[in-house]
Amino acid sequence: MDEILGQVLRSAVWERLDMLTELANRADAPSLLSVARSELPRLTEGWRSMLTAHEPDAKGNCPTCSSRWRQQKAPCSVWRAAYEHLVAGGLAPQHTTRRKAEGGRKSRRLTASAR
Repeated sequence: MDEILGQVLRSAVWERLDMLTELANRADAPSLLSVARSELPRLTEGWRSMLTAHEPDAKGNCPTCSSRWRQQKAPCSVWRAAYEHLVAGGLAPQHTTRRKAEGGRKSRRLTASAR
């Protein structure tokens, strides 16, 4: 059951991201402004929440990425991704597919557009 719930949650998140990307690429200026005002605070709060969970502990390890047997030194991959996408990338849109994030599976968007 957890596997099914996990898939439902992942699909919902991917669909939301696809929708936002589509809006960013195709919406007219007034629609884009409306979406930006409602979604940017949600997205920034989501990043903050995720990064808080990955703040290094007193020993300099990420408590979320570490396990009992293997400690993950900070900055972990979540902090590195945040830096790459929010700072180094200059907030510029990156045209990537989910192939890497989904372990090699094609994204629904690519599959759907091929139909």
